[in-house]
This record gives sequence, structure tokens and C-alpha cells, in this order.
Amino acid sequence: MTEVSIRPVADGLFVIAPAGAPTVLDGAPNLDVLALEVGGGHLSWSLLDAEPIPAAVIDHPDHAQEWLWAVYGESVALAVADRRTLELPARPALPDLLAKAWRLAYAHWAARWWPASTIDGIAALDRRLLEEEIADLTEACDPIVDGADAAMPVIAARAVEVSGRQDDYALAAGGDADGGALTLARGVGGWDWRGCPPGLVDASERAVSWEVTRDSGTTTVLVRAVAAPDLASGIPPHLRPRAIVGAAGDGPSAAFPVGAADSSGVSGTTSTEIDLSLVGDTWVGRSSVAAGPVTEVGISVPGFGLPALTAPEDPEIRARIRDLAIARLARAADADDTAFDAPLLAEIAAAATDSDF
Repeated sequence: MTEVSIRPVADGLFVIAPAGAPTVLDGAPNLDVLALEVGGGHLSWSLLDAEPIPAAVIDHPDHAQEWLWAVYGESVALAVADRRTLELPARPALPDLLAKAWRLAYAHWAARWWPASTIDGIAALDRRLLEEEIADLTEACDPIVDGADAAMPVIAARAVEVSGRQDDYALAAGGDADGGALTLARGVGGWDWRGCPPGLVDASERAVSWEVTRDSGTTTVLVRAVAAPDLASGIPPHLRPRAIVGAAGDGPSAAFPVGAADSSGVSGTTSTEIDLSLVGDTWVGRSSVAAGPVTEVGISVPGFGLPALTAPEDPEIRARIRDLAIARLARAADADDTAFDAPLLAEIAAAATDSDF
């Protein structure tokens, strides 16, 4: 049985949380945090910790009384009503409602963070199926959900089948170099998922490749990023990703605008942004750069996500999320899975149609 601590914090807020659980009061959340807006507060879970009891940040305790007993039990609800600080075991009065709340939070998370990757063999989730299940779960969670998460999603058109296969992208860093140009360096890596909306770039740690060449006195960098397997057609210009190329140098130059300096987060470097265009199933961009060696290449959409990603997301977290996604797709073949975190319908459909991966 999970123990939760109940404590007041600044500005009249109350926190109810298992030990070590993330809350919406934390700084920039990890990629594995599930969150749900509820009446009088917010619930949050760590997906990777697999803890069914959420943390709660309560900003209107009286409003929250409508569901606190269902999620944590009567004793916790009374403790909040009396504004007491203590630890109690969580005994959900409506465990089925709590399970549906977790599934709704997870479905919202999957719509944003599911690591679809042709390279890693992780099938994309059908957006229409996912949004249909979000709508059903939102209705089922009506006694608890509130605010933006209580709104019914606009059901998207069914995703177009993608013919790309894992083997097609195994050499994502390859491609024809410029004839006669001297190749100075090349590399392959991942990208910080917080920098782009979902469904634009493959989630693999091998999705981004770059090559630096020298020809006729000019140093050029070519960046490729494998497109997401569920990439929709007609991406508007303001949502097209850009490459952020960091390079060692003496200072900003025409190739590295002063306004973009330090974008790479690498001390003593300058950086430049390269617009990427979709060529087949790959985002591609090229630009001349300063003569210093390239130190980092990132992918982002201008104006999206956190205003300044000074601390890149830990690749280990992304790796654990990929492992979890693969495990969930494997579980999706079990039609008798009735656990609180049983696969979503979109996961079941993805597992049944992932032969191309």
C-alpha cells in the first residue's frame, strides 16, 4: 500500500504525493511525467516508475473534495479538509476511476511523446484512434477531470500508411557527398524531443546526421533528420524544423548570427540555424559555416517548447522511454491484459500492423 505525504506549501497550495513522485510544481519536467488537470488542482505520475497512485497539487481544497476520496481515500480527503500535515496510506475508494484517470493522462502523454521511429522499429500510433480513446476516457473521467483536459479533442483524419521500413534508414548518416569536396567530419546522433511538436522527426538517437565538407575555400555543413513515420502531409512553414549547429570559433560571424550565439549550449562556441526542407522521408538543410569544428547539432521548431533549453534532456530517459514503448507494443498482443496500465487501442492497432518495422 502506497503512503502519501500531505503538506501545505506556499500560496495556499497543498501537495499530496508518494515519496519521490513528480509534481507540477517541479521545474522543467522529465519526458516521462504524466499530468492531468482536475477540479481544484493537478495530478501527476512518473510513467517510468509505474506507480498508480499520483501526486496532487491542490489549489482549491474545497473543490478537490469532490474527487480526493475517490483517488486517495476518505482519510486523505479529511486530512486535506482539516489542513493537516501528515502521512497516510492511499486507499482509493474508486480504483476504476483512478485507473481511467491514469489512462487518460497516459493517452495525452502518448499523443505528445510517443517515440515513433522507423530506425528503432517503434510503430507510430494512429492519431484518430488515440484521440477517440482520449474522448472516451475524458467522458469516463467527468467526475474528476477539469480545465483544458476536460475538453473533447478534435478527431483528426486517420493517419496515412507509411511505406518506410527500418532497413531503409539504417544508414541515416549516408548519402552522396559533394563531388570533389573534402569531408572534414561527420556524425550521427539524437535530438531533444522537447524542441519539436510530435510527428515531425524520428525519435531515434540515430535520426540526425551531419557532414562537414570543404570546397573552394568554403566550409559547408549538411544536416539530415529522418522524418517521423507518421509525418502528415502539408506541414506549414512555421512548423518546419531547423537544425541548430554549434561550432568552435573565435566569435560570431556572418555565418553565426549574434542572436543565435550559445544556442547549442556549448561553452565557447557559436551557432547557426539551418532551415530544413522535406526531401522524400528526410528533412535536409545545408549552410556555409565558420571553419571551426562542429561540436553539436540539434533540431527544433522556432518558438516551440521551453524558451531556453539550457539543460538538454538526458538521453538515458529517452532510451528508457523507447524500451517502455517497445515493451508496451509487445504486451498489446495480449487481449486479456486488464492491468491499470493496459495498452491503449492505438497501441494494440500499432502492434498488429507493425510488420513493416
